[in-house]
Amino acid sequence: MMEQDPLSQLRDIHLPQPGGFWPPAPGWWLLLFIAIALATVIFLLVRRKVRRNRWLKTARRELDRLELAATPDSRWFGALNALLKQSARVRYPERLPESLSGGPWVHFLLETSPKDRVASRPVVEAMVNSSWQPQPQCHTRDAIAFARVWLGGQKC
Repeated sequence: MMEQDPLSQLRDIHLPQPGGFWPPAPGWWLLLFIAIALATVIFLLVRRKVRRNRWLKTARRELDRLELAATPDSRWFGALNALLKQSARVRYPERLPESLSGGPWVHFLLETSPKDRVASRPVVEAMVNSSWQPQPQCHTRDAIAFARVWLGGQKC
């Protein structure tokens, strides 16, 4: 005989199966996209900064080489001024620093030197003028010190 009680035919409550980890919900896809975009932007900015400052590493290496070969003669001071002009041409191309000499070059170097360190005008004038004087009036250590300070403030 069949039971006529409909309640006896009901089954117990079953919970749904938990979802797997794949495929992720749309929010996770969005988060992944944002993370990849952010990592790409950071990578491109860092690479751009490294490329833009590559000249600075080369200039510092050349300055180290000049420091090792420091001799108080006009050719050495000419090479130091050439290094500073090459660096200025890369950093300030719109101001045409390679065309400057004498007083305007001294003014340019003082104007573009870091503001937290006051550059001594007599040292810079003596360094620039020593390029064409038979007896340089500037000490090589003072010229190297100014060049290091000037290059140190030239980050892009």
